[in-house]
Amino acid sequence: MTYPRRFLPPLSWLSAFEAVARLGSVTEAAAELDLTQGAVSRQVQKLEDRLGQRLFARERQRLTLTPAGATYAKELRGALATIASATLSLSSNPHGGLLNLAILPAFGTYWLAPRLPGFMAAHPGVTVNLATRTHPFDFAREDFHAAIHFGQRDWPGAGFLKLMEEENVAVAAPTLLAGRGVDSPADVAALPRLQIESRKGAWRRWFMAHGLGAEDRVAVQFDQFATMIEATKQGLGAALVPRFLIGGELASGALVPLPQSEAGRFGSYYLVWPEAWADYPPLVALRDWLAEEVGQRLVRRG
Repeated sequence: MTYPRRFLPPLSWLSAFEAVARLGSVTEAAAELDLTQGAVSRQVQKLEDRLGQRLFARERQRLTLTPAGATYAKELRGALATIASATLSLSSNPHGGLLNLAILPAFGTYWLAPRLPGFMAAHPGVTVNLATRTHPFDFAREDFHAAIHFGQRDWPGAGFLKLMEEENVAVAAPTLLAGRGVDSPADVAALPRLQIESRKGAWRRWFMAHGLGAEDRVAVQFDQFATMIEATKQGLGAALVPRFLIGGELASGALVPLPQSEAGRFGSYYLVWPEAWADYPPLVALRDWLAEEVGQRLVRRG
């Protein structure tokens, strides 16, 4: 977004104001900025004239921020920190850049992390900053260049790359099944059931797929797959789990598939990004690498 010049005061004015607001002294601000006191005072005065607002209340030799000045200083400090961070990043890493990526905990741990060394080896100049998010968020309110999203292709104002569909399987621990005679989907209705918060209604859909109308109730609900998988292994209940998360447990026998265990696909994993960052080099690098990893063909615009 482009703003009219009248809303973008010179950086020297803003730096002078921020320094005086933070230090509470024109003298100390002048020393920090390597300017004269008069130069700092003139820059602050010019900023006030541009804004049409008094930023400081002047009482003899003492300066106190006005309410408007305090609010402006707080918001401005974050903007100046962003500029400083971008400058430092470019100076220290001229051939790369910082990539802020929001990830889903389980997908990040079991699918992305084992593959990420390949990306880092191919793009050593890119610094990846991973942050977990379990619920959708607004790109306009969070400082992410991209995110891993589960569900449908329904993230507003964003570009998409489909990574994979989630294939679920109904499983339980051998200790839970011992002596119960679970031989058909109908028998599963008698088992305690575990559920992940983001997949509400999954059991109901599983039973409906087998022509059953079992009560849609669960014994325990979790917000993380890792915790639910561990509880399932301990025999707390049966669970519907993405197959890629429990390959080791299925191979070792710690978890076993229930009769007709395939649970269908409840959604897909996507890389999503704000259109404003679509051409950001570190994001382009990640997007191209992920497309190659999952065998997707990217369609270029323009």
